[in-house]
Amino acid sequence: MQAQATKTNRNMTNLIVDIAIFIAFLVAMAPHFTGMAVHEWLGLAFGGAIVTHLLLHWQWLVEVTKRFFGKAQWSARINYLLNAALFIDLTAIIFTGVMISESALPALGINLDASGWRGLHGTAANLFLPLIGLHVALHWQWIVNMLKRYVVTPLLPARAPQLPVRTPPAQPKA
Repeated sequence: MQAQATKTNRNMTNLIVDIAIFIAFLVAMAPHFTGMAVHEWLGLAFGGAIVTHLLLHWQWLVEVTKRFFGKAQWSARINYLLNAALFIDLTAIIFTGVMISESALPALGINLDASGWRGLHGTAANLFLPLIGLHVALHWQWIVNMLKRYVVTPLLPARAPQLPVRTPPAQPKA
């Protein structure tokens, strides 16, 4: 029973972190609505959220790394390579974002020359969209199952057991 409770808690934690990352992603991708300061600070926080996501999946990462050229399933290898591409791309986005910071770093008293980084930041951000789309597609069944289990089911009213409906016997015709 303890193993089941641990798995349930881990799934719930993963779902909460993933939902938070998704919301932060949506807000960060719209700096014209939120302003540059929110975009930059949220981008820095996004890096911390991704590190948390990786730590929550660390065991999987270690296991697939060990078996990558051996007995790993093809789906695990594809997922691993996609995650590596996402990590590299996100690192480029955050690094170039720091280099072109107009708000967050100046608020800390740090001013950098942003001349050559803006184009790479935009390219990396645009590459992130299809990569994250593939990541979500590969994990779609897990997402649906966890949302049903932890969001939809608790919101549904408790159902009383359905008793079979009995129809009265037909009356003889007189």
